[in-house]
Amino acid sequence: MAFEKPSETKIDVMSFRILLNLIKLTILSVLLPNIAMSDANKAVINDIFNLDQKYRADMPKLRLKWLISATNLDHNRIYSESHLNLLPMQKGGKQWYCLAQALYFEARGESIKGQFAVAEVILNRMDSKDFPNSVCGVVNQGSSKRHKCQFSYMCDGRFEIVDEKQAFEISGKIAKIMLRGAPRKLTTGATFYHSQNVSPRWSKKFHKTASIGQHYFYTDVNLDSQN
Repeated sequence: MAFEKPSETKIDVMSFRILLNLIKLTILSVLLPNIAMSDANKAVINDIFNLDQKYRADMPKLRLKWLISATNLDHNRIYSESHLNLLPMQKGGKQWYCLAQALYFEARGESIKGQFAVAEVILNRMDSKDFPNSVCGVVNQGSSKRHKCQFSYMCDGRFEIVDEKQAFEISGKIAKIMLRGAPRKLTTGATFYHSQNVSPRWSKKFHKTASIGQHYFYTDVNLDSQN
Protein backbone atom coordinates (compact mmCIF):
# COMPACT_ATOMS: atom_id res chain seq x y z
CA MET A 1 0.00 0.00 0.00
CA ALA A 2 1.37 3.40 -0.95
CA PHE A 3 2.35 5.62 1.97
CA GLU A 4 0.40 8.83 2.12
CA LYS A 5 2.43 11.82 3.23
CA PRO A 6 0.85 13.14 6.43
CA SER A 7 -0.65 16.58 6.18
CA GLU A 8 0.22 19.26 8.71
CA THR A 9 -3.04 18.64 10.53
CA LYS A 10 -2.15 14.99 10.99
CA ILE A 11 1.19 15.55 12.70
CA ASP A 12 0.69 14.41 16.26
CA VAL A 13 1.92 16.19 19.34
CA MET A 14 5.00 14.00 19.68
CA SER A 15 6.05 14.69 16.09
CA PHE A 16 5.73 18.40 16.76
CA ARG A 17 7.84 18.10 19.90
CA ILE A 18 10.52 16.21 17.99
CA LEU A 19 10.51 18.87 15.30
CA LEU A 20 10.93 21.67 17.83
CA ASN A 21 13.68 19.84 19.67
CA LEU A 22 15.55 19.11 16.45
CA ILE A 23 15.38 22.80 15.56
CA LYS A 24 16.87 23.64 18.96
CA LEU A 25 19.68 21.13 18.44
CA THR A 26 20.36 22.49 14.95
CA ILE A 27 20.57 26.07 16.24
CA LEU A 28 23.03 24.97 18.92
CA SER A 29 25.18 23.11 16.40
CA VAL A 30 25.31 26.15 14.12
CA LEU A 31 25.75 28.91 16.67
CA LEU A 32 27.87 27.18 19.28
CA PRO A 33 30.23 24.78 17.49
CA ASN A 34 33.36 25.74 19.41
CA ILE A 35 31.95 27.00 22.74
CA ALA A 36 32.16 24.80 25.81
CA MET A 37 28.65 23.66 26.73
CA SER A 38 27.33 24.13 30.24
CA ASP A 39 26.08 21.10 32.14
CA ALA A 40 22.54 22.41 31.80
CA ASN A 41 22.80 22.67 28.02
CA LYS A 42 24.38 19.24 27.82
CA ALA A 43 21.46 17.85 29.82
CA VAL A 44 18.97 19.48 27.44
CA ILE A 45 20.77 18.06 24.41
CA ASN A 46 20.89 14.63 26.03
CA ASP A 47 17.12 14.76 26.72
CA ILE A 48 16.43 15.81 23.13
CA PHE A 49 18.61 13.02 21.75
CA ASN A 50 17.06 10.34 23.98
CA LEU A 51 13.51 11.50 23.26
CA ASP A 52 14.19 11.50 19.54
CA GLN A 53 15.79 8.05 19.71
CA LYS A 54 12.90 6.51 21.67
CA TYR A 55 10.28 8.00 19.38
CA ARG A 56 12.06 6.81 16.24
CA ALA A 57 12.37 3.26 17.57
CA ASP A 58 8.57 3.01 17.81
CA MET A 59 7.81 4.76 14.53
CA PRO A 60 6.92 2.92 11.29
CA LYS A 61 9.77 3.11 8.78
CA LEU A 62 7.76 4.97 6.15
CA ARG A 63 6.68 7.63 8.61
CA LEU A 64 10.25 7.92 9.89
CA LYS A 65 11.44 8.43 6.32
CA TRP A 66 8.95 11.25 5.89
CA LEU A 67 9.95 12.84 9.21
CA ILE A 68 13.64 12.72 8.26
CA SER A 69 12.81 14.50 5.02
CA ALA A 70 10.49 17.02 6.69
CA THR A 71 13.04 18.00 9.33
CA ASN A 72 15.98 18.00 6.90
CA LEU A 73 17.93 15.45 8.95
CA ASP A 74 19.76 14.33 5.84
CA HIS A 75 21.53 17.69 5.57
CA ASN A 76 25.31 17.68 5.41
CA ARG A 77 25.48 18.88 9.00
CA ILE A 78 25.44 15.27 10.22
CA TYR A 79 28.91 14.99 8.70
CA SER A 80 30.18 17.91 10.78
CA GLU A 81 32.48 17.22 13.71
CA SER A 82 31.10 20.26 15.52
CA HIS A 83 27.61 18.76 15.25
CA LEU A 84 28.82 15.40 16.57
CA ASN A 85 30.59 17.10 19.47
CA LEU A 86 27.26 18.51 20.65
CA LEU A 87 25.72 15.05 20.93
CA PRO A 88 26.03 13.13 24.20
CA MET A 89 28.44 10.21 24.44
CA GLN A 90 26.71 7.10 23.17
CA LYS A 91 26.32 3.59 24.50
CA GLY A 92 24.33 0.75 23.06
CA GLY A 93 23.92 -2.95 22.65
CA LYS A 94 25.97 -5.57 20.87
CA GLN A 95 25.20 -4.41 17.33
CA TRP A 96 26.06 -0.81 18.20
CA TYR A 97 29.36 -1.89 19.74
CA CYS A 98 30.29 -4.00 16.70
CA LEU A 99 29.67 -1.04 14.38
CA ALA A 100 31.43 1.49 16.64
CA GLN A 101 34.43 -0.82 16.98
CA ALA A 102 34.62 -1.40 13.23
CA LEU A 103 34.55 2.34 12.54
CA TYR A 104 37.24 2.94 15.16
CA PHE A 105 39.67 0.30 13.93
CA GLU A 106 38.94 0.63 10.22
CA ALA A 107 38.39 4.34 9.74
CA ARG A 108 39.26 6.52 12.73
CA GLY A 109 42.00 8.19 10.69
CA GLU A 110 39.42 9.20 8.09
CA SER A 111 37.29 12.34 7.97
CA ILE A 112 33.84 12.26 9.56
CA LYS A 113 32.33 11.71 6.14
CA GLY A 114 34.81 8.88 5.53
CA GLN A 115 33.68 7.13 8.70
CA PHE A 116 30.04 7.50 7.72
CA ALA A 117 30.90 5.97 4.34
CA VAL A 118 32.43 2.88 5.96
CA ALA A 119 29.33 2.57 8.15
CA GLU A 120 27.20 2.65 5.01
CA VAL A 121 29.12 -0.31 3.56
CA ILE A 122 28.60 -2.37 6.71
CA LEU A 123 24.87 -1.63 6.83
CA ASN A 124 24.48 -2.18 3.09
CA ARG A 125 26.03 -5.60 3.54
CA MET A 126 23.69 -6.34 6.42
CA ASP A 127 20.75 -5.60 4.11
CA SER A 128 22.14 -7.74 1.29
CA LYS A 129 21.22 -11.40 0.87
CA ASP A 130 24.88 -12.13 0.10
CA PHE A 131 26.13 -11.23 3.58
CA PRO A 132 25.16 -11.97 7.20
CA ASN A 133 22.00 -10.20 8.33
CA SER A 134 23.39 -8.45 11.41
CA VAL A 135 26.08 -5.84 11.98
CA CYS A 136 28.15 -8.19 14.12
CA GLY A 137 27.73 -10.96 11.56
CA VAL A 138 29.04 -8.71 8.81
CA VAL A 139 31.98 -7.46 10.86
CA ASN A 140 32.96 -10.93 12.12
CA GLN A 141 32.61 -12.73 8.77
CA GLY A 142 35.69 -14.85 8.10
CA SER A 143 37.43 -13.78 11.29
CA SER A 144 38.10 -17.35 12.38
CA LYS A 145 40.85 -17.61 9.75
CA ARG A 146 43.81 -15.27 9.76
CA HIS A 147 43.89 -12.90 6.78
CA LYS A 148 40.59 -14.34 5.51
CA CYS A 149 38.32 -11.87 7.22
CA GLN A 150 36.36 -9.06 5.60
CA PHE A 151 37.75 -6.40 7.93
CA SER A 152 41.48 -6.60 8.45
CA TYR A 153 41.55 -5.70 12.14
CA MET A 154 39.49 -8.81 12.93
CA CYS A 155 42.22 -11.25 11.89
CA ASP A 156 45.54 -9.43 12.04
CA GLY A 157 46.63 -11.28 15.18
CA ARG A 158 46.43 -8.18 17.38
CA PHE A 159 44.20 -7.49 20.35
CA GLU A 160 41.46 -4.91 19.73
CA ILE A 161 42.37 -2.28 22.32
CA VAL A 162 40.71 1.12 22.24
CA ASP A 163 43.34 3.61 23.39
CA GLU A 164 41.97 6.79 21.79
CA LYS A 165 38.89 7.64 23.83
CA GLN A 166 37.83 10.71 21.87
CA ALA A 167 38.11 8.90 18.54
CA PHE A 168 35.98 6.03 19.87
CA GLU A 169 33.36 8.49 21.12
CA ILE A 170 33.06 9.88 17.59
CA SER A 171 32.81 6.37 16.15
CA GLY A 172 30.13 5.52 18.71
CA LYS A 173 28.07 8.57 17.81
CA ILE A 174 28.31 7.83 14.09
CA ALA A 175 27.32 4.21 14.75
CA LYS A 176 24.26 5.32 16.72
CA ILE A 177 23.20 7.83 14.06
CA MET A 178 23.47 5.23 11.30
CA LEU A 179 21.67 2.52 13.23
CA ARG A 180 18.84 4.99 13.88
CA GLY A 181 18.19 5.24 10.16
CA ALA A 182 20.29 8.10 8.79
CA PRO A 183 20.25 8.19 4.98
CA ARG A 184 22.98 6.32 3.12
CA LYS A 185 23.79 8.65 0.26
CA LEU A 186 27.56 8.82 0.24
CA THR A 187 28.48 5.51 -1.40
CA THR A 188 25.47 4.77 -3.64
CA GLY A 189 24.83 1.32 -2.23
CA ALA A 190 28.46 0.21 -1.97
CA THR A 191 29.15 -3.14 -0.31
CA PHE A 192 32.93 -3.13 -0.78
CA TYR A 193 35.76 -0.69 -0.21
CA HIS A 194 39.54 -0.65 -0.04
CA SER A 195 42.36 1.72 0.76
CA GLN A 196 43.70 3.78 -2.11
CA ASN A 197 47.14 2.41 -1.24
CA VAL A 198 46.26 -1.04 -2.58
CA SER A 199 44.64 -2.46 -5.70
CA PRO A 200 42.91 -5.78 -4.96
CA ARG A 201 42.03 -8.01 -7.90
CA TRP A 202 38.33 -7.92 -7.13
CA SER A 203 38.22 -4.14 -7.62
CA LYS A 204 38.62 -4.60 -11.38
CA LYS A 205 35.39 -6.60 -11.51
CA PHE A 206 33.22 -4.23 -9.49
CA HIS A 207 31.67 -0.87 -10.19
CA LYS A 208 33.28 2.05 -8.35
CA THR A 209 30.62 4.25 -6.72
CA ALA A 210 32.64 6.78 -4.73
CA SER A 211 36.05 8.00 -3.64
CA ILE A 212 36.00 9.40 -0.11
CA GLY A 213 39.11 10.18 1.88
CA GLN A 214 41.61 7.35 1.52
CA HIS A 215 39.07 4.77 0.35
CA TYR A 216 37.42 3.69 -2.90
CA PHE A 217 33.91 2.26 -2.68
CA TYR A 218 32.33 -0.36 -4.95
CA THR A 219 29.22 -2.33 -5.63
CA ASP A 220 29.18 -5.81 -7.11
CA VAL A 221 28.56 -5.49 -10.87
CA ASN A 222 26.25 -8.50 -10.89
CA LEU A 223 24.13 -7.18 -8.06
CA ASP A 224 24.06 -3.72 -9.61
CA SER A 225 22.85 -5.04 -12.94
CA GLN A 226 19.80 -6.57 -11.29
CA ASN A 227 18.47 -3.17 -10.22
